[in-house]
Amino acid sequence: MNAMTQPDDPALQAYGGDELPPPARAVASVIVSVGLVAIGNGLLFAFIPVRLAAEGFAPTWAGAILTGLSAGGMAGCFLTGAMVRRVGHARVFMTFSAIIILSNATISIGAYPALWIASRALYGLAISGLFIVTQSWLNDVVDNTIRGRVTAIFYVTYVVGVGVGSFMLRFIDIDTPAAPIIGIAFAALSIIPVGMTRLRPPPPPETASIALGLAWRISPVGLAGMLAVGGMSMMVAGFAPIHATATGLSKNDVALLMFAMPLGTILVQLPAGWISDRTDRRYVLIAASLMVIAGALLAARVDGGALLLLLAVYMLWSGATESIYAISSAHANDRAGKGDLVALSSTMLFAWSLSGFLIPGGTTLLTAAVGTQAFMHVAVVIAVVFCAFVAWRVRRSEPAAPEETGEFTPLPAQAPPPAELAFTGEEAEALTLAEAALDGPPPPEQAAPPLSEDSTGPDQERGPFLS
Repeated sequence: MNAMTQPDDPALQAYGGDELPPPARAVASVIVSVGLVAIGNGLLFAFIPVRLAAEGFAPTWAGAILTGLSAGGMAGCFLTGAMVRRVGHARVFMTFSAIIILSNATISIGAYPALWIASRALYGLAISGLFIVTQSWLNDVVDNTIRGRVTAIFYVTYVVGVGVGSFMLRFIDIDTPAAPIIGIAFAALSIIPVGMTRLRPPPPPETASIALGLAWRISPVGLAGMLAVGGMSMMVAGFAPIHATATGLSKNDVALLMFAMPLGTILVQLPAGWISDRTDRRYVLIAASLMVIAGALLAARVDGGALLLLLAVYMLWSGATESIYAISSAHANDRAGKGDLVALSSTMLFAWSLSGFLIPGGTTLLTAAVGTQAFMHVAVVIAVVFCAFVAWRVRRSEPAAPEETGEFTPLPAQAPPPAELAFTGEEAEALTLAEAALDGPPPPEQAAPPLSEDSTGPDQERGPFLS
């Protein structure tokens, strides 16, 4: 069903009245909701390590809390599909918003690190699920011709929201529960646009299998990119404020650092993506890996130096890390056949979530042994291994043909990749035949065009968990 047409199904017409709003106006409610959640997310990301340091707790506590968040995020990747099948997108969105409110309320009780680990695990589950539901919803309602632009707006809204939330720490007294209470307020506000939306509900998703062997055959570089950057992005974003606080940066400087990193993400990832559309994406991945190595090494040397230099280094480092994520995803999609997308994207989601749990957890253990600079050394090792692997693959295989590559879409590496938890093959075929019957006789048979992000097809339009 094309998102620009009004549904004939009475059940869908009843969802918001006889006429549904235009897609551009309808999706705005979902994007605004995510932006509001992102502000609270950014604020708590900056607040927790600063507050723990002010209370005299060791940095490893902040690392353990980050690991708990990652574990919750991994659980969210696997639980969300079943929840959506049971009660639908809107109710799941509001359920996860309520869990975020509960998590922030627990933080407001006081500085109890063990309690905060459980609280942030709940938060990780909820924020991961929110992203999956939101991307599913947007991909179902928008037409293929505007999907890339809507995804970019969604991405920029989230990144800007995180930066604004982090910057708000400058104006908050960390000795009070003001920060988590503000997080509660933004989470509550995020429910209103979705609760009032007339956006039609997508069809329920089906569970897709995880196929590591298939993903490896389709795109070893894409799979390796998810395994590398899923944890590295969470580690850099999470340990940067932990390390900055441990090295003596003030609350205001930490807030400025956490504001600068998302800005660096936009400034680096967008041009990197533009270049990757015009050359072999693997060359851009090698360049981004080298930038990560340079950023991590420079970060270790600028500790205690000029603040502006520190901000510039972390902007470069964060932006390069995020670029690996989005370009790896685009590279994998370039090489996937239409029938492989469901299994590929669910496997990429699994790889991202597994990495997002293991790498921050291992880094926390290293932090206890060698100090808060451990995350810099871990980032260097991961980037070196990934860079060498991509260079080896460049020598072993040819690049994707230009006509087979899709258009790059920016994606936030701290959010789960869109999962193709849509329809099974038989259901997709049934939908194709049903829509063909409604649309009239098919055009003369011709060769199917290569699949790309902007390619069209009934199963791609209808599937709720699509990239």
